[in-house]
Amino acid sequence: MPGQEQPEADGRSAGVPATRLRLSRRGVVVLCALGALVAGVFGWLVFLSSALEVRTVAVQGLEGGRLGEDDVRTALGGLRQGPLARVDLDEAERRVEALPRVAKAEVWRGWPHTLRVKVTERRPVAAVRTDDGKFAQVDAGGFTFATEATAPAGVPVVDLQLGQQANEALDVFDRPSLVRAAITVAAGLPAEVAKRAGAVQVHSYDDIRLQLSGGVTVHWGSPERTDRKARVLTALMARKAANYDVSAPDAPAVSG
Repeated sequence: MPGQEQPEADGRSAGVPATRLRLSRRGVVVLCALGALVAGVFGWLVFLSSALEVRTVAVQGLEGGRLGEDDVRTALGGLRQGPLARVDLDEAERRVEALPRVAKAEVWRGWPHTLRVKVTERRPVAAVRTDDGKFAQVDAGGFTFATEATAPAGVPVVDLQLGQQANEALDVFDRPSLVRAAITVAAGLPAEVAKRAGAVQVHSYDDIRLQLSGGVTVHWGSPERTDRKARVLTALMARKAANYDVSAPDAPAVSG
């Protein structure tokens, strides 16, 4: 009605000043001091005290049976002690990956007291007989990570059976190069072939053969175009035979 003061949209009457909370300079200083105190206590609790220290190392990903949790914990050394927040995760990963059987390690904090480690183990794709009669296990990258008295089950053994021409050409393709060629072939084998392969025989760089269970021979040729040869061999093995030839993968052959 005329003559009456109309309320504003926010509920305050016109002409009534808003009440504002203002801190004195002393109040601001007190609040800042309290904030610093809380931050300091929190920092001490997390980074310096034993309240959130490492008490457990949880390891996952171990499958081969040759690498144990104790091996991983030993590799971590002093990183297993002290506040969890102060653990150098990159250094922890480097230490675990220094273990020969470890291909990759991931380390993270599991609050409040657990250091978690995920391990990816190296998998052998071939075994190479050493001069003392043992077998060196080699992964797909050609890294030798273990040597044992026997070859692991389901892993082909690299067997150099060099002919006269191959021996005469050792200045071009020396023995280490021929072994690497065999490992390249072994690493590219389809799973169903790899588990049947007893040996990867190297007669020369261009004459590599697989000896499979049941007396089956696969003429692989050189390590070139291994992926293509693996696909062709998988298709060919739908037909049972004694000999498969994928040395020329665009013109494969089956016999026997």
